[in-house]
Amino acid sequence: MSGNQALNTNRYVGQQPDIGITNHGSDWYYTVSAMMGVTTLVAMGLAFRRPQTHRIFHYITASICAVACIAYFAMGSNLGQLPINTEFRRRGTREIFYARYIDWAITTPLLLLELLLTAGVSTPTILVTILADLIMIVCGLIGALTQTRYKWGFFTFGTAALFFIAYELLFDARRHANVLGGDPKKTFWTCGVLLLGLWFLYPIAWGLSEGGNVIHPDSEAIFYGILDVFAKIGFAGALLWGHRKTSPRHIGRNIREPDQLVEKHGPGPNNGVADTGAASNISGSTAAGHPATVPAPATGHTPV
Repeated sequence: MSGNQALNTNRYVGQQPDIGITNHGSDWYYTVSAMMGVTTLVAMGLAFRRPQTHRIFHYITASICAVACIAYFAMGSNLGQLPINTEFRRRGTREIFYARYIDWAITTPLLLLELLLTAGVSTPTILVTILADLIMIVCGLIGALTQTRYKWGFFTFGTAALFFIAYELLFDARRHANVLGGDPKKTFWTCGVLLLGLWFLYPIAWGLSEGGNVIHPDSEAIFYGILDVFAKIGFAGALLWGHRKTSPRHIGRNIREPDQLVEKHGPGPNNGVADTGAASNISGSTAAGHPATVPAPATGHTPV
């Protein structure tokens, strides 16, 4: 027997919905999975051509696409789904892929992290923006699994979180990016406009599929799949291209390799690592935001 047999093979795995994807939807999910997998390999290949200190965006991009590759493989296999009673139109149960929301809960914070690092914003701003993103995804999942009109309450909460994210990007992050100028500013604007424009289409897709049961799950697969391809693969291409000449110092990230630390400070008592005398963060600075210093050793003499 040839062709895609995923639906037949997995039809006894858990409860099956009255309204679910067909082989056409499954084929599309597998296609997107393959695209995400290829992008993961490309991002990692490009990373190994850069110094270790310049790979942060490549590693984050590869992680995003790898997670999406696995999630789309699960959905193409008709796994990671639950049948939920519909509220409108076609009566019965509709297929809700919770695998999609697991994907988003991991990948959308990473997408925001890349964008906020590009703008050089502060750590508190990064944390509160990512928190709002997680609230948005969780509300979308709970709303999708809700069988009554109360799902639209969660839809409202999630949309409010999306507007907060847009505010942080358009105002706070934009000001930081304008201060940096140059390639980081151009990259932030290009990727920020692309990401926000696409993200405001997701509530429409949600309302037509999980929310209102207006379009068939195959159409839902195409709608979400196209958005994810542009929001992940398209975003990745624009971001990595924009950062091709950018070093971590240009965006306020002073990342150094261990051998660079030894060259600067000389071997210390702890296996050749210089003792900074204070806890330092990822950028090599102290908690107060200043470069760590080593206190002068005592001479053992007192002034006469």
